Formats: sequence, structure tokens, C-alpha cells
Amino acid sequence: MASNSTKEAAKLRELSPIVEGPPPALPKGTIDPIYAAKANALNAAVQVIGMGWYQWQLFVVVGFGWASDNLWPIVTSLILPPVSEEFDLDRPPLLSLAQNIGLLVGAMFWGFGCDIFGRRWAFNLTIGITSVFGLVAAGSPNFVALGCFVAFWSFGVGGNLPVDSAIFLEFLPGSHQYLLTILSVFWALAQLLATLIAWPLLGNLTCQETSTTCTRSENMGWRYFLICMGAIAMVMFFLRFVCFTLFESPKYLMGRGRDEQAISVVQEVAKRNKKSSSMTLMDLQVFNQEGQQGTNASAVLARKLEKLNLTHVRALFATKKLAYSTTLIMLVWAFIGLGYPLYNAFLPYIQSTRGASFGDSSTYITYRNQLIIAVLGVPGALIGGALVEIPRFGRKGALSISTVLTGVFLFASTTALTSNSLLGWNCAFNFTSNVMYAVLYAYTPEIFPTKDRGTGNALTAMSNRVFGIMAPIVAIYANLETAAPVYVSGALFITAGVLVTILPYEPRGKASL
Repeated sequence: MASNSTKEAAKLRELSPIVEGPPPALPKGTIDPIYAAKANALNAAVQVIGMGWYQWQLFVVVGFGWASDNLWPIVTSLILPPVSEEFDLDRPPLLSLAQNIGLLVGAMFWGFGCDIFGRRWAFNLTIGITSVFGLVAAGSPNFVALGCFVAFWSFGVGGNLPVDSAIFLEFLPGSHQYLLTILSVFWALAQLLATLIAWPLLGNLTCQETSTTCTRSENMGWRYFLICMGAIAMVMFFLRFVCFTLFESPKYLMGRGRDEQAISVVQEVAKRNKKSSSMTLMDLQVFNQEGQQGTNASAVLARKLEKLNLTHVRALFATKKLAYSTTLIMLVWAFIGLGYPLYNAFLPYIQSTRGASFGDSSTYITYRNQLIIAVLGVPGALIGGALVEIPRFGRKGALSISTVLTGVFLFASTTALTSNSLLGWNCAFNFTSNVMYAVLYAYTPEIFPTKDRGTGNALTAMSNRVFGIMAPIVAIYANLETAAPVYVSGALFITAGVLVTILPYEPRGKASL
């Protein structure tokens, strides 16, 4: 008689077609067949349970991570002008450099660390760390202290997407995979929220561009702003840690040899969804009898040693097609990682400098325009979720066109002769860049083999953060009174968009298991 897991796996194959992606024939030794069989059984159980109350709650709290990933880099860019005025800085981009170093270290630590100490603690601690150092930074006595606190809060921010995306995908039925794209609406709303709060605080309670002196008492707006952002992050942490019960990933528990706990999580998720699951412990342990490998302590140790000898990294370059795909997507992330912060971190400078020639360079006008720009990001994320499902267009088409248009609009902004025309081009840029990020965050994990997806995500995140560190360095030595940063950023976006067209995989209409 077929086991329950076999029946559920058959139902899963019936509901969800095999993902179009890297060929399954990987070199020997790169995959634990018992681990893979158990992972497939767990995936089948999640698909049969379906999308329910637990996953929708998870969708919201995971959205906090997406929001944080955009919120805090925006915070750094918004406080840069008043901070520069108060501390009389020669090289303001050093603040962005501190931020990007923290993001890189955070992506590495949390991305790889969650495989050691589990997803649950990483999921909760990232926003907790961010909130604490965001609040502490409000009391910074000098620029050095502020730079340190920015790096520390960025260490927490850097772990949000690697950890949160892993958790969400491991609980998400294949039939609802499009929600990974829709999650980017939180990313856009974060920019809107930050700018909305910044308008009265930074527009009215900071030193203006024309101020001859700038004391702490005259420039408290950016400190109040950090307190507000830190408080919002603390509320997110409270909702995650206290109000929501996050179960450890079943596949993580199974990989640690804790099959019974993995089954318990599946049953609990089914209970939360008012469903039932027929999966039992025997449905996992039956695979231990079919081979010499397993998920006991020795097998777990063997897999850990595989990670140390870069087995999973080599697997992503095992064939020409895999190597081609992995290299291209890393380059796309790298170019965007340099182009986006280079432009975004200095947008207030660009606007205020250009505004001076138009006669409207006040801080208030600058942040009012920022709010208008931020509003356009929300529909951009939603439209991105719709574009990826268009036949013969899909993820690649949506990603390529939105990325190229982002670069085109950046170039076009240099032609602005009035403040309103500059605002219009910036609105167009924000709209297309939000479409781009919505698709990119969904497309990337879909094109990696399941067993190597974490490693693939880590490689792309590191490419993005390493090049992000270069952005403030370029800006330090560039003349900010010209459009040089905009030209560099625009060229990088257009190049990334062209590279997307030659990526070999299109996962539209396929379920990523």
C-alpha cells in the first residue's frame, strides 16, 4: 500500500507542474537523496494543507522584513543633509559607507547563520537589533558615533531578506508563489511611511540650506525622526516576537535530524489553517530504510562538512548553463547594488542642489517632493506582481523592461529645466524601480535548485552589498555638483536590464518546489 506521503506527493505533482529550471542531473555527491526525498514529502504536505490563516499572518510579519530592508537605507539618505549641516562634514557619503558595510556583514552572518542556529531566532532578532540601535543613534554626540550606530542597525537590516524569504518559501504552497512578488508592496509602503514622517520633522525642525550656523538645538528634527523609526521597528519586533508564533521551518528541523518536530510543525500549521494533515512520522522515516544516508547526527555532520568545502557553491556552477545563469544573476544584482544606492542615497542632495537654481531649495520642498515620489512606488510593486504572469513576457520581460526604463528615466532627469520636470522624472524612476525590485526578489530564488537556493541567495545578496559599498566611495570622489552620479547609475541599470534578456531560465507558470 502506498504511504500517505506518496499519495500527497502525487497530489502535489498533479496540482503544480515541475519548475522550469536547472537540470536535475547534478554531479554525484552534491545532493543527499534521503534529505531530498524527505524535503519533497514535506513540500507535498504543505501544498495539500494549502494557503490558510497561518500563511497569511506570516505574509504580514514577513512583510515587516521587506519594509525594513527599504526603510532604513531611506532613513540614512533622508537624514544625510541635516547631519552634514550639524557636524559640518567634508565627506557626507561616509555615512552611507558605514551603512553598506553593516548591510554586507549582516547579509553574510544572518544568511549563513540561520542554517546553524535556526530561522526562528534570526527572524526575530534582525528587526530587534535594528530598532535598538535606531533608537540609540538618535542620541549620537558626533558623526563617528552616528556612523557606528548606522552600521549596527544595518547589521540587523542586512539579514531581513535572506532569512525572511527562506521562511516564507518553506511555508508557502506552490499555488501561491506569486505572493513573493506582491510582498514588495511592503517595500514601497516603507518608503512612503518614512517620507511622510520626515516631511514635518526634517522639513521644519532642521537647519535650512541657507543657514550660516547649525547647532544641535536647531537641528533636532533628524533625531526625532530616528526615534520615530526606531519605535516603528520596535512595534514590528513586538508583533513578531510576542503576538505571532513563528514555527521553526519543518525542512530545517528535518535537516537537523528532528523529524518528529518537523511533523509536529506540519500538524500545527494544518490546525491553525483549520485543516488536517495525514502526514505521520513514518512518512519521513520510511526513507531512512531506502538508503544508507539519513538525517541523523552523522548525516547532518556530513552535510555541514559539504558546506565547508563549498559543495553547494560548486553545484551552482556544475554545468555551463548553471554557471551562465548564476554568473549573470549575480552581475544583475551587483550592478543594481551599485546603481540604486548611488542614486538614492544622494537624491536629497541632487534635488536641493537643482532646486537652488530653480529658487526652491528649502528642506521642506525637498521632502515634500520625496513624499510625492514615494507614493508612486506602491502601484509599481502591485503592477510588478501582475506583469510576471503575462504569457510570453513573464519574469524576464517584466524585469528587463523595468530595469532598462529605470536607467532611461535617470538619464532623462539630467535634462530637467524646472523643479517640476525634475520631480516628474524622479517619480517615473521610482515607479519603474519598484516594479523592478518586486520582480527581482521573486525571480532570483526561483531559478536556483532547491537544495542550493540558500547558497544562491547568499551569493546574490553578497554581490549586491559588495557593490553597494562602492557606491558612497564613488560619490566621495565624484563632483556632486554635476550629474555624474546619475549618469553612472543610469548606465548600470540599463546594462543590468540587457543582461536579464540573456538569462536562460523563465519560471513563469511553473511551481518552485
